[in-house]
Amino acid sequence: MSSNHAFQARSLYRALLRELPPRPLSKPSPLQSRLRALFHPSAAPQESDAALQQLEEADQFIQYARAQRTYATLLDRYNPGMNMDQEERVRLTARRVGLDLPVENEENKK
Repeated sequence: MSSNHAFQARSLYRALLRELPPRPLSKPSPLQSRLRALFHPSAAPQESDAALQQLEEADQFIQYARAQRTYATLLDRYNPGMNMDQEERVRLTARRVGLDLPVENEENKK
């Protein structure tokens, strides 16, 4: 049964790494190093209720991180003008209906 927990821990470790931003293996982030230390086979959890609870908490965190990533992706997809300034948003809205904004000269902008 401990091999099952080791397999589950390895699977959770890989899932956690997938949710982190990609970095080269030669220079892992401090968080990746910390996760590696926590999930290293020499630090493998013994079969206890506390170890099982830690695995469940890690699984919940993975689900949360995945949901946050999906939420951010959907927000960007369905609200494309969210990060634009007002002037750019007006220009793109005009272009959408087939109009171009008039060109302003430098004297009028000041």
